[in-house]
Amino acid sequence: MDKQIETAIFAGGCFWCMVHPFDQQPGIISVVSGYTGGHVPNPTYEQVCSQTTGHTEAVKITFDPTIISYAQLVEIYWQQTDPTDEMGQFQDRGDSYRPVIFTNSEQQKKIALASRAKLAASGRFTKPIVTKIEAAGPFYPAEDYHQDFYRKDPTRYAAETGQRHQFSQQHWQG
Repeated sequence: MDKQIETAIFAGGCFWCMVHPFDQQPGIISVVSGYTGGHVPNPTYEQVCSQTTGHTEAVKITFDPTIISYAQLVEIYWQQTDPTDEMGQFQDRGDSYRPVIFTNSEQQKKIALASRAKLAASGRFTKPIVTKIEAAGPFYPAEDYHQDFYRKDPTRYAAETGQRHQFSQQHWQG
């Protein structure tokens, strides 16, 4: 199998809320919820929630770049987050919910930096864009009950994403 695949890692608050928007795109092979950016190997959800591991909740997206580009994924990412809030997203507060684009290559870094600069210059937001762009480190998949949460508990998922959807519609649909 010589099919080219790549991965992208995005943190944008609760990882439950970050799966569905990517999972629905053509060219997406998988979206895994997990933890990254910290100093504790194989952390548990409880450890990450304690805000002592340095990890943030994130999604690791495996994709076919001949169908969907990394640049397209970054554009989808911006529309799922509040890039002006560095210490959480919506009702989820703290370091483990910070918005970060974790890059896997110099090319991904260039694309993410250019996209962030374009967003900052767009005037779409009145506050500065504070989303970090950092080199990816180890990614640890979250426990099974966190995977594909929007399918497992659609009612709770809808409740969790209410503020996020409202924000997105206000800033992106108008």
